[in-house]
Amino acid sequence: MTSVDRERKKKIMSIIRVGSGNFLEMYDFMVFGYYAAAIGRTFFPKESEFASLMLALATFGVGFLMRPLGAIVLGAYIDRKGRRAGLVLTLALMSIGTLSIACLPGYRLIGILAPLLVVIGRLLQGFSAGVELGGVSIYLAEIATPGNKGFYVSWQSASQQCAVIFAAVLGVILSSQLSSEQMAAWGWRVPLLVGCLIVPLLYWLRRSLAETEEFQARKRHPSVPEILRCLTANWRLVTLGMMLVTMTTVTFYMITAYTPTFGHAVLHLAALNNLSVTLCVGISNLVWLPIMGSLSDRIGRRPLLVACTVLSLLTAYPALAWLVSNPSFFKLMTVELWFSFIFGSYNGAMVVFLTELMPPDVRASGFSLAYSLATAIFGGFTPAICTYFIHATGNRAMPGVWLSFAAATGLVATIFTRREALPTLTGRSGVYQTNLSAN
Repeated sequence: MTSVDRERKKKIMSIIRVGSGNFLEMYDFMVFGYYAAAIGRTFFPKESEFASLMLALATFGVGFLMRPLGAIVLGAYIDRKGRRAGLVLTLALMSIGTLSIACLPGYRLIGILAPLLVVIGRLLQGFSAGVELGGVSIYLAEIATPGNKGFYVSWQSASQQCAVIFAAVLGVILSSQLSSEQMAAWGWRVPLLVGCLIVPLLYWLRRSLAETEEFQARKRHPSVPEILRCLTANWRLVTLGMMLVTMTTVTFYMITAYTPTFGHAVLHLAALNNLSVTLCVGISNLVWLPIMGSLSDRIGRRPLLVACTVLSLLTAYPALAWLVSNPSFFKLMTVELWFSFIFGSYNGAMVVFLTELMPPDVRASGFSLAYSLATAIFGGFTPAICTYFIHATGNRAMPGVWLSFAAATGLVATIFTRREALPTLTGRSGVYQTNLSAN
């Protein structure tokens, strides 16, 4: 084996190791979204099925509220202590949250403690997830070979799609083997328990991560107060980053976590069909992300970002209106795969673009804060917002309006990000110097 082959193998193993925890984070979130109705009946029993579902979806969303705090606290830890140490810590916190929800008795057995403990479990998951995506993206950006940063960083999102596919396959198997009554009673716990069983393997993989050479090469690392000052100085950049992420996070949760609920509760399609569509969406995302990440290395990030946001603005509501006019498995598949293409193309360029925008000294903190704010305010509550819009207006195509809003936000952010010098910390004095931004 040549030195080139050894280096390539080393890079591939690093991608697998760093993506393993990212897999678990997204797997847990997907399972909760897929089985929101059953979880709602178990922990939030109400006379109204709509109220029960809304409480479950709100609990799904509340985990995202902890992401900004996790981004600041754990992001500062990663920027100061290292990429590897932070990624091991987030995996441990995530595992505790998953286990607590999987094994928790329902409302009938422990009463009000059930919903309270579920919310606590979701908050812990959200806290750890606040920096998970940023930590993984920064790690991949820093180990990327020259001219291939977009391709490398795209595997952050690609590892999430593996989780979507795995969760959907497991859901299809369970739906085909268990009755709807069994799924509602206990079947929904099986995917969560499976996630708990694979934690030791994922922990072993992530523990063997090597620290990035770029981080090790820095003579000093900023203190927490310095990191906070730099984030404050870059508030406009963080805001633009949040707007960029809004498009990707709203689209992603709409075509993955919300699809089984939308297909069942709104379109009245069979559960097996809905999960099959979600499975195909995960596969489609997995295909498009590295392709478009690599394309962004060739043509630049901005052309893809502009094209995808415009496409979403023009087609989101018409596509949903066509789907709900006469719902069918074929129509749902067509619409979701179209949105998957837009998501994969946009996200393949957006994530690496965001890593390039952030000052090196606060790269993990800045990226994670921008990403977590977008998911906390917009993306994480997408299933609940869409459900409420449909209930309030009676228009089943209203998710298209929400998706159009997210696309407009991403387009505005793309237009307003410019090639400019960004402040970054230097020395113990907290003085700022310039650092060339992304393309």
